[in-house]
Amino acid sequence: MPTPSPKHAHAPVLVALGETIRSLRKARGISQEELAHRSQVDRAYMSSIERGTQNPGVMTIIRIAEGMGISVAEIFAAAKL
Repeated sequence: MPTPSPKHAHAPVLVALGETIRSLRKARGISQEELAHRSQVDRAYMSSIERGTQNPGVMTIIRIAEGMGISVAEIFAAAKL
């Protein structure tokens, strides 16, 4: 299991981002494991992102968006960020 981001775990912005990624993923009928595979990240890390305990880098967010077939802007807009 990935270690939570010590400085930012559960920060409101990360929780909003994670909840949005989870919601968008489920709306597309993609399992967490499949999205992790498509995004080239570990499934446990994907779970931590969705729970708001990780502060993913820009390239990770880009790969997650590509894995869902959407833009990073769509993720951020849906998260109201």
